[in-house]
Amino acid sequence: MKVPALASLLGSLLVCFQLYAADAPAPKAPASFNVKTYGAAGDNKTKDTAAFQKALDACSAAGGGEVDIPAGNYLIGSIELHSNTKLHLEKDVFVIESPDVNDYPIIAGRFEGANADVHRGLIYANNASNISITGPGGFSAASAIASLRNPRAPVVIELVNCTNPTLDGFSLQYDRSVSRDIWCIHPMYCTNLVVKGLYIRSQGANGDGIDVDSCSKVTIENCDISAGDDAISLKSGRGMEAVRIGKPTEDVIIKDSTLRSVNFAAIGIGTEISGGIRNVSVSNCTISGVQNAIFIKSRDGRGGYIENFTFDNITVEKSPTFIGFDLVSKGIQASEPVTGDVEKWTKVSNLTFKNIKVNNVRTLVEVQPTKGVDGISPNRPLDGLTLANITGTVQRGLVLTNMVNVNLSDINVTGFEGDLLTIKNVTGKGLDQPSSSTANMPAASPAATTTTTTK
Repeated sequence: MKVPALASLLGSLLVCFQLYAADAPAPKAPASFNVKTYGAAGDNKTKDTAAFQKALDACSAAGGGEVDIPAGNYLIGSIELHSNTKLHLEKDVFVIESPDVNDYPIIAGRFEGANADVHRGLIYANNASNISITGPGGFSAASAIASLRNPRAPVVIELVNCTNPTLDGFSLQYDRSVSRDIWCIHPMYCTNLVVKGLYIRSQGANGDGIDVDSCSKVTIENCDISAGDDAISLKSGRGMEAVRIGKPTEDVIIKDSTLRSVNFAAIGIGTEISGGIRNVSVSNCTISGVQNAIFIKSRDGRGGYIENFTFDNITVEKSPTFIGFDLVSKGIQASEPVTGDVEKWTKVSNLTFKNIKVNNVRTLVEVQPTKGVDGISPNRPLDGLTLANITGTVQRGLVLTNMVNVNLSDINVTGFEGDLLTIKNVTGKGLDQPSSSTANMPAASPAATTTTTTK
């Protein structure tokens, strides 16, 4: 075909395409359902539970869309989201948790790693896909019911077996007068979870910010969390029950966030660990804790594994310990523990901490003994701990016990007294890298304590 003829043909095709595009219908906007249309008052007096649920059910019946909450203070009990639903909290919205325990049905759930009866969460979804909860509005949790146990109190947001859930841009806070809260956000058995731009505040014990429980492909980013318990906790169940379920927490990214705990750790790993936790990346975060900034915790009878963790570009503020280990004594024993002299202990391997800045930290890293027993069992030493490019101020250096394949490099901290490195039953590279010399000592007997400081 000659060039002029080809150009003419292409021009005709272009004209046809433009005519078709002009006549094509515009994309249909998602259906919108305003909770006030369904009877919500938003006066912080009237219970708006039924109105919210009617709007959510209408959205589901239409095949999905957006349930919109306009400005106001809405008092509700537990509601359930369905697939393809966006729950949007506009500016100046507070969704307030009802203090009436009867507003939260009792369902089968999980608490502290074990299957149990629980009060259904304030915002609940089960086996839903493509759901989202978005701000800029917020949630206010009721301290009057937060301390309930047996059955567990309702958490604020609980997503179970959900695919592609998103939590974006809202705030959540508990009454700060209570001594014990309950978890704020609890995703369990979820896949492709995205959490971004959240502002979370709690103060009481058990008031974890986000408890990621046997979930895969999780991203948490640009969050500001100050929690009564762990700001973020990674879990996977306890005992043989969790082993049989076989759902680890895996492929987790936590980045660009500020994480604080007013009682415990900024990031808690365990103690419910029997299903395993692996492939976790934490980067570009500022963290602080009242006990440990990062606490890796388990006990006998847990089994499971913690493997392939990388922490990069982390700033640690004013924490007693940057990294604390206790794999021996933490947590509630399972009704059916994992058995075996080796298998009952959690396997920990391939942990990397690099480009870390510590400010006013008392102890850099410590394997914490309990009642004369080392915090890591000699029957299952930690395999693979890398610390590289650590700077800042500490009062005490590293106390390492029962580890192999340790790799230390460029640990340049100041302000400590005594020896920078204290080790016992530890092998690896760079153990003579710190300013003080080191030596290995035999492992302690489980019934006795041996403290070795080398110079």
